[in-house]
Amino acid sequence: MTTSTEALTKTPLFDEHIRLDGKMVPFAGFEMPVQYPLGALKEYQAVRSGEAGIFDISHMGQVRVTGPEALAFLQLVTTNDVSKLVDGQVQYSALLNEQGTFIDDITTYRINETSYYLCINAANRHKDVAHLSKHASAFDVAVSDESDATVLLALQGEKAQSLLQSLTEADLETVGYYRFAVTAINGAETIISRTGYTGEDGFEIYLPNSAAPTIWQSLENAGAVPIGLAARDMLRSEMGYALYGHEISDGVTPVEAKLMWITKLDKGDFLGRSAVEKRKAEGAQKKLIGLKLTGRGIPREHYKIIADGREIGEVTSGMHSPLAGAGVAIGYVEPEYAEIGELSIEIRGKAVPAERTKTPFVRSNVRK
Repeated sequence: MTTSTEALTKTPLFDEHIRLDGKMVPFAGFEMPVQYPLGALKEYQAVRSGEAGIFDISHMGQVRVTGPEALAFLQLVTTNDVSKLVDGQVQYSALLNEQGTFIDDITTYRINETSYYLCINAANRHKDVAHLSKHASAFDVAVSDESDATVLLALQGEKAQSLLQSLTEADLETVGYYRFAVTAINGAETIISRTGYTGEDGFEIYLPNSAAPTIWQSLENAGAVPIGLAARDMLRSEMGYALYGHEISDGVTPVEAKLMWITKLDKGDFLGRSAVEKRKAEGAQKKLIGLKLTGRGIPREHYKIIADGREIGEVTSGMHSPLAGAGVAIGYVEPEYAEIGELSIEIRGKAVPAERTKTPFVRSNVRK
C-alpha cells in the first residue's frame, strides 16, 4: 500500500473517477477510487443484489509471453500445470521463489501454443517482470510488459453478461468460467474473460488505453454501478479469496495458504518445488482458517486470534459481512488450533468469541 500521494500513477480512467466524484486514495502506487458518493455498502449491494458493478482494476499488471518455448518456460516459473490449458482457457497459478514462498499469485491465459498472457498484482509488477525476464533468458521466449498500455475493467454481478453483450459481437453465452474470448469492442482488440474477484458471475475486460473511457461510459450508461476499492475488498473477503500481502506473501508457502490445489507437484520440476515438497512433508508451520464471530464486533487485519489465554495467530482479512450477518475473518493460527479449541478475536481490548467456518462465508454465484 502506498502511503504518500507523491509520484502516484493515474489510470487512463482517472478523469472518469473525478467526474463521478470518486474519493481518490493511494493504492499500490496508483491513485484509485476507494468509493463513490453512493458509498461502499451500496456499491457492494449493487454487485450482490442482482445488478452489476464496474471496477477499474487497471493497476493490475499484464505480461505477454511468446515464443516456441513459452510452455516449457511457464511450466518452470509457475506452480500450476500449464500443459493442461487449451486455447481460450484461464488458470489460477502462482510464482514462487526457491524457498517455496510466494512472489505473486497470477492468472495465466493461453492464447495459443506459443502465446500466453499473464495477469499479475499491481504492487508486484516490477518484481514479477524482473523475475520472469531473468528466467526467460534460458528459453526461446519473449517476455513483454504491456501494463502501461492496457486497461483492465471488471464487470461483476447478475446483469454483467447482458450489459456487456450489447457492446460486443462475441457470444458471451459460450464463454465459460475461466475461459476467454479475443474479440473487438468499438474496433479495439479486447480480451473478455469470465473471471472475477467477487464471487458473482462476471467478466474481466482487457483493452487498449484509448478505448477505455468510451467503454466505461457505455457500461455505466447501460446501468453498471461504479465500484471502488472498499466494496471490492468487502466482496473479496466474503468469498475468502486470497490477497497478496494478506493471506499470501513471501513468508508462506502454498502449504500454509491452502493453495496446494494450484501447486502441481507431479507436473515436473518448477521453481520452489523442492521447498514446497519439504514443507508438505514437515507439515504447515501455521494454518489458514475461516472464522465467524458469535459475538458483536468487526474483525480487522492484524487483530489477534486468542486461545487458552494467549495469542495463537492473527487476522489477515476481516469485515462485517452483510449477508452472513456477522463479523467474518480469515487468519493464520498455530497448526494445533486449526481444528480444535475455543477461539476468539481481540477487538478493542475485548476477546470476542468466534467459531471456525469454511469459506466462502456466503454463497458463491460464479457461473461454472
